[in-house]
Amino acid sequence: MGLSLAAQRLLAVNRAANVTSAPSQKLQNVTSPPIAQSSPASGIFNPPRGDARIVVISDLNSQYGSTDYEPEVDQAIALLSTWKPDLVLCGGDMVAGQSPSLSNSELQAMWAGFDQHVSAPMRQAKIPYGFTLGNHDASGAIASDGGFLFNKDRDAASVYWNAPSHNPGLQFVDRAGFPFYYTFQQNDIFFLVWDASTATIPAAQITWAEKSLASSAAQAAKLRIAIGHLPLYAITIGRDEPGEYLEKAEELRSLLERYKVHTYISGHDHAYYPGHKGNLELLHCGILGSGVRPLLNGNLRPQKTLTVVDVSLSQADTTYTTYDMATLELVNQQQLPKLIATPTAKVLRRDIEWASLTPAEQALEYTPSY
Repeated sequence: MGLSLAAQRLLAVNRAANVTSAPSQKLQNVTSPPIAQSSPASGIFNPPRGDARIVVISDLNSQYGSTDYEPEVDQAIALLSTWKPDLVLCGGDMVAGQSPSLSNSELQAMWAGFDQHVSAPMRQAKIPYGFTLGNHDASGAIASDGGFLFNKDRDAASVYWNAPSHNPGLQFVDRAGFPFYYTFQQNDIFFLVWDASTATIPAAQITWAEKSLASSAAQAAKLRIAIGHLPLYAITIGRDEPGEYLEKAEELRSLLERYKVHTYISGHDHAYYPGHKGNLELLHCGILGSGVRPLLNGNLRPQKTLTVVDVSLSQADTTYTTYDMATLELVNQQQLPKLIATPTAKVLRRDIEWASLTPAEQALEYTPSY
């Protein structure tokens, strides 16, 4: 697919101030990177490359049962040849399920559409693809009889991902629970994927996660990243009701921090926010599909986004470059709220520390959007 007119009009180089980076105290000893270049093929800004590069996408689906995708999804896949990532990560909702009326053939057709638009181009380009399953892919909601309410969806997802022809190209460490939960390694980074397609992560899976993070493979890695669809903390209007974010978030955060997980990547909220709570970085993915949402506070217009994450293995840190996929311009981190007051916590922007906030900023309280 060709690039949009917006891409062709884009300036060759955007200001580096628009590139989001880790909290300032973590960057004191980092030397200045080389000047970023634009891609001669597309004119899009291409940031300085880290030791490893990850393109993060999320929430690709359109309306229930859709087998087609928004233009921003196709454009994101087309632009992978510009960014040349070592890995693509998806925060979930790759297809448009979670409707009891969908038949098995319709579910198969949706995954075939996903394969055509997203998965097959990456396999052909030999780009590994890591993902977590979302509520629209394979909801783990439990029915009154104790089984899965959307068992057909979960069966369809399992059949698709376990087909040898759909190999995502990952270096698995533990794939016994794949595609619902699993671990893999890439470029000295250890990735843990759990099933956060609902607000409750089963106790047995939390035990598995702790064992996985305590393993020699995880602890020998230079960076650890966890991925799940629902976030620990709600950040958008309409996603701040119980059931739309993970239960026992503080316990889960404590678990991830205990094993020095650097970042928890999530989707579901349909908005981009690079945050942190305590020592855990929180990358709330933007959306490429339909249904953008505004943040709980601030007055920024909703936008579809994609984030390029460049990893410094020597510093065990990351730098974000995030694109507004409607214009292909960079998202300016400084225009995002310094904090988001959520129903259960205050999430700080990743470059902000609590002590740097004014008393008025610290006093910001959550206001329900429902």
